Amino acid sequence: MTDVFRRDLVTLVPKLRRFARSLVGNAQDADDLVQAACEKALRNVDQFRLGTRMDSWMYRIVQNLWLDDKRRDRTRGTTINHEDAYLSDEGKAAQLPEDRMMLAQVRTAMATLPVGQREVLALIAIEGLSYRETAEVLDLPVGTVMSRLSRAREALLPKLGLSEGRRQ
Repeated sequence: MTDVFRRDLVTLVPKLRRFARSLVGNAQDADDLVQAACEKALRNVDQFRLGTRMDSWMYRIVQNLWLDDKRRDRTRGTTINHEDAYLSDEGKAAQLPEDRMMLAQVRTAMATLPVGQREVLALIAIEGLSYRETAEVLDLPVGTVMSRLSRAREALLPKLGLSEGRRQ
């Protein structure tokens, strides 16, 4: 199981990096968070159960490590530079200048959301998890996930210059 586990973990790294970047707000800290999560997963490979979704398991590790860091940071008083926040489609679609501008607007707007809304939005809208999977990762009721997602979307619309009627 260890070789397969490692291969699957490596495959997940881009998704973990996107999720971590949506949480911490900058690429360097996100990469550190993903590295710590991967190290923790490799140290605790015996706790991974066959049949468990590895992505959900890893998102949970990333989130828990981030929460631990955030608790420690409260005493240090760290800040997030929203200009360093990173949200990318990895060059898949945002090739036109207006697409890159919209991606930058979304990145900035997401960084202003409360943490709970940002987590839910990142897992559902960026990583493609279902409501149920997101609820499992964040240890929340599905209704709370739906509520946070709805509030996040509603908060983003005016920040992106969109009205309710233009939403697709």
